[in-house]
Amino acid sequence: MVKKMNVESFNLDHTKVSAPYVRLVGITTGEKGDQIYKYDLRFCQPNKEHLEMPSLHSLEHMMAEFIRNHLNNVIDLGPMGCQTGFYLAKLNHSEIDDIIVALEKTLQDVLEATEVPACNEIQCGWAASHSLEGAQAVARKMLEKKDEWKEVFQQQ
Repeated sequence: MVKKMNVESFNLDHTKVSAPYVRLVGITTGEKGDQIYKYDLRFCQPNKEHLEMPSLHSLEHMMAEFIRNHLNNVIDLGPMGCQTGFYLAKLNHSEIDDIIVALEKTLQDVLEATEVPACNEIQCGWAASHSLEGAQAVARKMLEKKDEWKEVFQQQ
């Protein structure tokens, strides 16, 4: 038996999920009643594929910037260390369908972009590591499988 961990994703059986998907990871309630919803935006099948760093980095910049045009109260959108997707943290409740619609619109924005936002040495800590074309290829691939985003676990 695997020991229960403090980090939710460490308790997720990564061999049972079927990427791509959008999954509510958890809800944290603050002392004043506000709630933070954390979502797993999984682009790649764990332990089978991953996002190359320049593509992931550019996609992070674009999604972090663009998703705020489609969702209110976004706290953060950041990459997973395993390079298979992103975490989205949002204040107060949103239906999973709202997250999916916002993600689709955000990825469409990525496809229409002509440059990576904040891709310079003043605004980015590793400005040399970006790929607009790579990010757009990842966005295109994710959008092609949009109908699968609600299916988190492999069909038995």
